[in-house]
Amino acid sequence: MSQSVSAWQQRDAELLWHPYSSLSEPSPVRLVRGASGVRLRLDDGAGGSVEAIDAMASWWCMIHGYRNPVLDAALKRQVDEFSHVMFGGLTHEPAIRLAERLVEITPDPLRHVFFCDSGSVSVEVAIKLALQYQVARGNTGRTRMLTVRGGYHGDTFAPMSVCDPVNGMHSLFTGALQDQLFGPQPPADFDRTEADPELQSWADAMAELAAAHSDEIAAIIVEPILQGAGGMYPYSPACLRVLRQLADRHGFLLIFDEIATGFGRTGTLFASEHAGVDPDILCVGKALTGGYLTLAAMLCTSDVAQTVSNGPGAALMHGPTFMANPLACAVALASLDLLLSQDWATRVAQISAGLEAGLSRARDLPAVKDVRVIGAVGVVQLGGPVDLPRMTEAVLQRGVWVRPFRDLVYTMPPYVCTDDEIATIAAAITGAVEEVG
Repeated sequence: MSQSVSAWQQRDAELLWHPYSSLSEPSPVRLVRGASGVRLRLDDGAGGSVEAIDAMASWWCMIHGYRNPVLDAALKRQVDEFSHVMFGGLTHEPAIRLAERLVEITPDPLRHVFFCDSGSVSVEVAIKLALQYQVARGNTGRTRMLTVRGGYHGDTFAPMSVCDPVNGMHSLFTGALQDQLFGPQPPADFDRTEADPELQSWADAMAELAAAHSDEIAAIIVEPILQGAGGMYPYSPACLRVLRQLADRHGFLLIFDEIATGFGRTGTLFASEHAGVDPDILCVGKALTGGYLTLAAMLCTSDVAQTVSNGPGAALMHGPTFMANPLACAVALASLDLLLSQDWATRVAQISAGLEAGLSRARDLPAVKDVRVIGAVGVVQLGGPVDLPRMTEAVLQRGVWVRPFRDLVYTMPPYVCTDDEIATIAAAITGAVEEVG
C-alpha cells in the first residue's frame, strides 16, 4: 500500500486537530473515500484506493456496518419530516418511542430517560444528577465520586475527574479537576468469584475507603465488566455485586457507564447483566445509533428522578441544544430494532470464539504480554508502548484498519463481520505484532 500523502492530507495537516494529536508533529491520517458494509475505502495516495476491514467499528459504534439499508431508510424518512427541533417545551415521536424502547430493554428499575449529545455528556449529567440527589436528601457534604483505578469515562471535565488520575489520559489537568476518590483497580480475570482471595482483598480495600469517606461520597461510578479506553481490561462480575452492596450500605448511588459495553458488546445486552446487578443511573451511547449520529442517554430510577424533582431547583439542571435530535433518535430506534430482531447473542459469541482462535497464536510471540477476549472484543497487550505509525501500517498492509493505543493492539469489530472477516482481523493483528513487535 502506498504511503504517499495526497493534497487532501496536506490540507488536513495544515488545518485540523485530530484526537490526542499534535499540530507540530501530527500522526499520519488516511483519507476515507467511501465505506460500505464492514469495509473502508481508503485513498492510496496515487489516485486509487484500497479497502480495509474496519476492525474498530469506528470507535465501537458502527455495529451494523456502513450504509446499512435499514438505518439509511430510517434517516431518510425522518429527514423528510424534520431534522431538528428544540427539546425545551417541545417533544416528538422519535424521542418518545426511543425512550420507551430503552426503558423496555434496560434493567427494570430504570424508568426515566435524559437524552444527551455524546457519551461524555451523559456521564456529566449522571454526576450532576447524583450530586443533586444528595442535596435533595439533605446530604450537602456528599460532593465526591468513588471509583476505581484504570477507568475512563470521557473527555469533558466531570468525566475526566473520574478517569484514572495517574495512568489515564488526563493527568495534565491534575489540580484543575474535582478531587475524587479512587480505589484499587479490580483484580483481572472475569471468572473470579467472591471467595477468591485477591477479590476479597480488593473488596476490603473498597469497603475501607467507602466507610472512611461515607459522608463525602455521592455515588460510585464504574465501567461494568470491561474498562475500555483505560486499558481494555476485563474483570469479574463479582466486583459489581460488591459495589452494589457498598452503595446500599452507605446511601450512595451506583452509576454504570455502559457507553462502550452496552448493546451486546460483552455478550449480554448490558454488561451489568453478567452480575445480576442493577444500577441507579445508567449511561449509554456509542452503538446506540449504530454509528450514524452522535447520541447518548442517561437513565435513572424513579426514586432518583422523584427525589431530584422534589428537591432544590425542582429540575435536572442540564439542557443540551441538540438533545433528543429527531434524526439521531429515529436512527437509534431503527438500530435497536435491527439488533434485537436478530440473534445478536449468538453472533457475538461466534465473534468471540473466532477472535479467541485467531489471536491465540499471538500468546507465543515474544513482544506479547497478554491476549484477552471478552464478547466481541479482542486485545493483544504488548510488553511496551505500541509504535503507532508502524503497527497501524503493518495491520493495514494485511487489509485491516485498527487504532492501537498505549501498549494495546485491539479490535471491537462490527457485529455483521463474517467468520472469515473475523479470522482476517485476528490474523492481521497477530501478523503485524509479529512483524513490528
